Amino acid sequence: MRMQKIHAKSAPGSVLRSGRASVLAAGAAMVALMAGGQALAQSVDDLQEIVITGSRIKQANLTTASPLTTVGSQDLQYQGTTNMVDALNRLPQVTADANDNVSNGADGTSRVNLRNLGSNRNLVLIDGQRMLPPETSDINFIPTAMVDRVDVVSGGASAVYGSDAVSGVVNFILRKNLDGVRADVQYSIAQHDNGNTALRSLSQAKNFATAPSEVWDGIKKDISVAAGTNFDGKKGNVTLFAGYHYSMPVTQDKRDYSNCDLNLKDANTFICGGSSNNAYGLFYPLSGPNANTTLVNAKDGSKTWVPYNSSFAYNYTPTNYIQRTDKRETGGLAAHYEFAKEIEAYGNFMYMNDHSFSQAAPSALFQGTTFNINCNNPLMSSAQASTLCGADAGTNTDAQTFIGYRLTGPGSQPRRDDLRHIDYRFTGGFRGEVWDGWSYDANFLWSKAILNETYMNNVDNTKAQRALEVVNVNGVPTCKSVIDGTDPTCVPINVFQYNGISQAGYTYLYSPSHTHGAQTEKVGSLSINGDLEQYGIKSPWAKKGAAIALGYEHREETLLFEADQVAQANGTLPSHGSLSVDEGYGELQFPIIQDKPLVEELLFNTGYRYSKYDYLDGGVSTYKFELQYAPVSDVRFRGSYNRAVRAASISELFAPTTLGNVAAVDPCSGSSPTASAAQCALTGVTSAQYGHIADCPSAVCVTQGGGNSALKPETADTFTAGVVLTPTFIPNFSATLDYYNIKVDGYISALDAQTVINQCVQTANPYFCGLFHRAKGSGVLFGTDGYIIAGNQNTGHLQTSGVDIDVSYKLALEDVVNRNWGDLDFNLTGSVLLTRETQPLPSLGTYDCTGLFGPTCGQPNPRWRHQLRTTWSSPWVPATVSLNWRFIGPTSLSSNTANDFLASDFVGINAKLPSYSYFDLAMTYKMTDYLSLRAGVNNILDRDPPAIASSLLSSFGNGNTYPGVYDPLGRTIFVGATVEF
Repeated sequence: MRMQKIHAKSAPGSVLRSGRASVLAAGAAMVALMAGGQALAQSVDDLQEIVITGSRIKQANLTTASPLTTVGSQDLQYQGTTNMVDALNRLPQVTADANDNVSNGADGTSRVNLRNLGSNRNLVLIDGQRMLPPETSDINFIPTAMVDRVDVVSGGASAVYGSDAVSGVVNFILRKNLDGVRADVQYSIAQHDNGNTALRSLSQAKNFATAPSEVWDGIKKDISVAAGTNFDGKKGNVTLFAGYHYSMPVTQDKRDYSNCDLNLKDANTFICGGSSNNAYGLFYPLSGPNANTTLVNAKDGSKTWVPYNSSFAYNYTPTNYIQRTDKRETGGLAAHYEFAKEIEAYGNFMYMNDHSFSQAAPSALFQGTTFNINCNNPLMSSAQASTLCGADAGTNTDAQTFIGYRLTGPGSQPRRDDLRHIDYRFTGGFRGEVWDGWSYDANFLWSKAILNETYMNNVDNTKAQRALEVVNVNGVPTCKSVIDGTDPTCVPINVFQYNGISQAGYTYLYSPSHTHGAQTEKVGSLSINGDLEQYGIKSPWAKKGAAIALGYEHREETLLFEADQVAQANGTLPSHGSLSVDEGYGELQFPIIQDKPLVEELLFNTGYRYSKYDYLDGGVSTYKFELQYAPVSDVRFRGSYNRAVRAASISELFAPTTLGNVAAVDPCSGSSPTASAAQCALTGVTSAQYGHIADCPSAVCVTQGGGNSALKPETADTFTAGVVLTPTFIPNFSATLDYYNIKVDGYISALDAQTVINQCVQTANPYFCGLFHRAKGSGVLFGTDGYIIAGNQNTGHLQTSGVDIDVSYKLALEDVVNRNWGDLDFNLTGSVLLTRETQPLPSLGTYDCTGLFGPTCGQPNPRWRHQLRTTWSSPWVPATVSLNWRFIGPTSLSSNTANDFLASDFVGINAKLPSYSYFDLAMTYKMTDYLSLRAGVNNILDRDPPAIASSLLSSFGNGNTYPGVYDPLGRTIFVGATVEF
């Protein structure tokens, strides 16, 4: 990886291909391009066009003031990556987001999150144009084999590319003008030794099966083919490409750290916990003589209720995935033809069909739903009827209760979320040079993302209620709904003893739910590039004149979300909406001084964009100012200011109302609540409920999320300042150092559930206390009627700052008699995090997550991350050996701090996550002119990820760890081959 990259296109008839191209000093007479390890020099006078991410100006020898990192195709081969998101997540500027290691609650996508400001605040591009509708920017859509490089501009870029580019852009540059056939195949497998005796002993203490001592799993297979041809004297090209990817699933019982749900026995001790929605059958009566008492069916299968204790907890982790199964097909076509220099037609079509499953533990009659049981139900024992109904036992009176009965008997199946994504993208247009120094590009882009989701093997609560209302008909237990004809198919369920439900009962209870979502985006654009030097617009102290880019865009987006009756009964509602925006923009590049004493170059760049959204009363403006100063060719200073305005996305405006699980602890639950009666009253707890509210099962409460059509735009200010060093007295050395500071005001978000709880209980703030919706009667914060309101809203501010470092050096190895031993290439890419501050609401204080992780801070925010790659190129054979060191700094538990937004009960065992070093080894060998081989091992030392108590995890935590941050599968071995002819 290198900083400050460009892509160059030569004059007609000659194409320079580059996996890595770097220009680090402006004003140089030659541009060095790296291609296949050989340096090619081309006079800048021959270069017709430079396309650089971060600017719309097209000019030879162009540089940008924005910090820019590139991942080249060679880097991808060394990493053995088959998912682009895996390669991006290794960059220090990126925080893991949705990926294939997320299971329960996954939407089947992979996303990139720059600067940990959220994946919705960076824009994903393909060759400088939007990839898909913003909320559906699934990185899986990118055909890996077609990627030439990936440019990451990690600073504000809204003035250049529009809304959503608050934290920057990720631009995938695809291969161009393929003339021949390129086929690639790769196979990878994970190998892991489970030897954590401490964690294994926890499972053994609970009589849970332990993970196998050694596993080989996590297989991934990738095949891709691209074929292209130039024609009519290279005026035109047509390229076809197709790819296939398959990932085998890995369940959590295959690793020590995820084999059971890690709970806190005390502040310093783990214990294997689980869900109180257990296999024996829990009851929490809400009425009758034993109201607010937790009971459970006896383990011996008798119809006897005994007091509940932790030995009944259900280990729900083994069937969950830590790598989802995934099958993906991609394909497309790219073509262009130059009729004349004034007009070139071009087009691109891309397609993806992705089918993924997430998997979770078998379903249950989950606590939180109030069930009615008639007191003359013949499936109850008389003792159970008396306990539940008291004096009403044997009558037709209904008793209300929570039930936590896990369906683990004959006929049981894990819950499966069938996720099918079908994405289409077409872009086409005309471009050319209309007269000297002026070019245009007229483009139309259409894209559509479709999600069809089927949630299977889940209990239908409507059917469960019918199956619980049972009477005796001629000695046969029969559903009331069968008698009255409302549901002739009803099957009674015996929840009053362990393994009491029949297979027919399972079949009846399971009802799949279906949802369908579709988002479309249409973009019409016209851009014009002009060289103003020919009109005399030029500084008297500069060699080059000003350059300008002007453009107009019209964008339309639509959203449609449909849910069937079962999904709606579970809290997911349909939705639809649309928006449109008209935007005009301009960018000016103006060299002030060039080739003067102490001023090699002084360069100014500015840009402005005006956007008018149909749902906002007025327009919004974004702009930037950039300055570069090179006193000599060896040193370049650069700085920028960007004002970004991000209007709410269509999903944030019109997302359907849904209920979702979230890791949180209700301080007003249990027989001895940690919060006082007065504090709990602020959250909606009555005096009668206090001390009688059930705990959120497994420390998982419920939130209600959804869109908000009244959202206002976010505003963000980005400052960057840096230096680029290319000292001539150290050949083949370059370094960049860049400071960044980004602040987002009025950011759009749903409030964190634990923050809402803490702020209401600790500060009595009426705003936070008003977000509690406790279930009627029971007062719980789970089920379908108890939740914390967490819809989208304009909140306070986000602020992050840090320093990025990139150092590259190439060393020729020669001994004292000038024998050549090859070359060593060193590249260090690192980032120092200085602040990661959040203000949940204006004037309510802030918290800083720098160096922290936890329930509110989320994934680890280490102060330092880096990658250091060292590559040896053999002088004897066309082969390389590359060693990469990935480092993740230590982090501390946020809830152990004194900040009111973060503080909770002290936890010692996870008080600090240590620093992590991963070492990866890769080799390449060009066997013939047509065949190249590669192989490698990632995480050579097979290091386990940190084991974290499940109650301390937040977004994208899974399997007692953060699998997007740390390697979840252990040692991964890959082999691959590329054929080109």
